[in-house]
Amino acid sequence: MKAVFLNLLLLITFSNTSCYSQKTTKMKEQINPLLCDPETGMCEIPSNDKDTSAINKIQSTTKSIKVVYFTDPICSSCWGIEPQLRKLKLEYGNHIEIEYRMGGLLPDWGYNSGGISKPSDVAGHWDEVSVHYDMPIDGDIWLIDPLDSSYPPSIAFKAAQMQDLEKAILFMREMREMVFLQKKNIAKWEHIATAAKTVGLNIEQLKIDFKGKAVRLFEEDLKLAKEMGVRGFPSLFFIDSDGNKEFVYGSKPYAFYETSILKLDPTIIKNEYSKNWEALFSKHPTLTAKEFSELSGNPRKESEIFLNELTEKGMLGKSTTKNGAIWNLLKL
Repeated sequence: MKAVFLNLLLLITFSNTSCYSQKTTKMKEQINPLLCDPETGMCEIPSNDKDTSAINKIQSTTKSIKVVYFTDPICSSCWGIEPQLRKLKLEYGNHIEIEYRMGGLLPDWGYNSGGISKPSDVAGHWDEVSVHYDMPIDGDIWLIDPLDSSYPPSIAFKAAQMQDLEKAILFMREMREMVFLQKKNIAKWEHIATAAKTVGLNIEQLKIDFKGKAVRLFEEDLKLAKEMGVRGFPSLFFIDSDGNKEFVYGSKPYAFYETSILKLDPTIIKNEYSKNWEALFSKHPTLTAKEFSELSGNPRKESEIFLNELTEKGMLGKSTTKNGAIWNLLKL
């Protein structure tokens, strides 16, 4: 396995990723994987040359539109668009299929640029973007148990996809809550296994695939990202059956994603879903205040007050971090 990882690192050394859109030519040469620019909502990587034929490699779907989503388990900007993505699935899930692809945000710590040379330098940055995205992120993970790479959880996600696509998405969510809120190092197998067990994946099979075929699938994702000219995360390609596409890059308001769908197919009618708090929590076991506000249509401040009231009544559980909280439906 060690030899496989070394090969992977050599394959992508030339395309080290960055979360920060630098402002000058000089700064662009000092890209860094974990500096995400909250102003643009980007976790940026060096420019890749696009290969238009790469679109042909995307698997077809029975639904009107395929959404190819390039992301990474520790991408803070990707965590920032969880509210928008959850709403998109509720309103347009009957018409779109989202295909998750891994981008390989943090290969290792073999660099020193952009003011980041060691894991502890990331802590303050994550605290800052947490406030900007209004999504709870505790940067202290980089002080107490920092990740050496985002490759292990990325490969684990590919292994999960081999078992069950829906459970794989739940698995990704579980890992993100672990790293962003619970300060768990999701590059370690013990935490990967815990997340897998929580969502009902076969852990033994996951480990077999993690060491085997999932590595190749991860390599294929990295290759596809390069061919499609992906410059950072989140990157979402909206593609219809004729190959027409719309592209949304970075964390954007919900209207950007919705508009991309309607540009490709103006006849699509969005689904009306229940905005009742019980209905929302039945679909999503955990919700932040920002997510509840986005899904329910209630103002952000009122949403948090309402969630706290439900917590006081014993209907919801609440986990609090130094940069926000997340709520879950209690089993009565």
